[in-house]
Amino acid sequence: MKLQEYNFLLPEKLIASRPPKERGSSRLLVLNKQLEDSYIESLDEYLNPGDLLVLNDTKVLKARLNARRATGGYVEVLIERLLGDNLALAQTRSNRKLHKGDILSLEDSSIEIKLLNKDDSLFKIEFSEEPRRILEIYGQVPLPPYIKRVPEELDEARYQTVYADESKENSVAAPTAGLHFTKKQLSTIEQKGIEIAYITLDIGLGTFAPIRIDNFEKHIMHKERVLIDEAAVKTINRVLDSGSKIVAVGTTVLRCLESVYSMFNKLTPFEGEIDLFIYPGYKFGVVDSLITNFHLPKSSLFLLVCAFGGTQNLKSAYDHAIKYNYKFFSYGDAMLINKFDE
Repeated sequence: MKLQEYNFLLPEKLIASRPPKERGSSRLLVLNKQLEDSYIESLDEYLNPGDLLVLNDTKVLKARLNARRATGGYVEVLIERLLGDNLALAQTRSNRKLHKGDILSLEDSSIEIKLLNKDDSLFKIEFSEEPRRILEIYGQVPLPPYIKRVPEELDEARYQTVYADESKENSVAAPTAGLHFTKKQLSTIEQKGIEIAYITLDIGLGTFAPIRIDNFEKHIMHKERVLIDEAAVKTINRVLDSGSKIVAVGTTVLRCLESVYSMFNKLTPFEGEIDLFIYPGYKFGVVDSLITNFHLPKSSLFLLVCAFGGTQNLKSAYDHAIKYNYKFFSYGDAMLINKFDE
């Protein structure tokens, strides 16, 4: 299998640069035995009492900072992970090369950031004050690189799920399938007898990393931190035993569940890092259905959905989505994909 086989032409006009006017109004392309055009607000019509929605309750940090070098040159700092003791890992973007020992100043403040050692593409940095307070005051929403505009106040609410846990503010990208849900819709789903459980996967910048080799099976995935607690495991295993469906809301949930299952050959409470790369040929052990947005061509996420729903099925679905002007990527429309067993 070669990466080029998973390429497709996407008109730029279909890349959603802003969220829909109302949360919960997006379109939904349902892939079962055939394609069906629907809306996310009708999701419950495709689920049955006893089914389980699994959501990722991570919260997005305002991880983007504007800084200046001592010479006055602009530097963008994008936090990847907070480490404690005023330390963090970050990507930097500057017109000139940055070096270990450089000291940056945040714009419109006296706060300093010292660049320590660099590992691969990330600097370890040290803040002069407590980082979370700095990010809350000076940080911007870390919109994905394909959204070519400056973050706005609207993004602080809309690039965040309504169920994000305040104590889990560790992600630098949103679990975008969850952006569609309103509190009202989640309540309606529960009233129908569909259960809801939560796991946590802290999304890093690696989610946007391209696959750079055509022989993609050798691609190495970035590591991400996950937490599946005992309560979630009990609920998921009970639903599995009952024969009802496990519905993952987003690729982060699917990767979290399948990673733990592949490590232990069962679902068990787990806290740690995962780096499972799912591509066509993978055998799924937990998830029956997947709610997800539309993904970039030749990306690890497109390979994942092809593995789950069948490559030819997904290619046909994406052709349909492009023909009928579905919106793509983080602020775009959604799909409901039922697992395809070849």
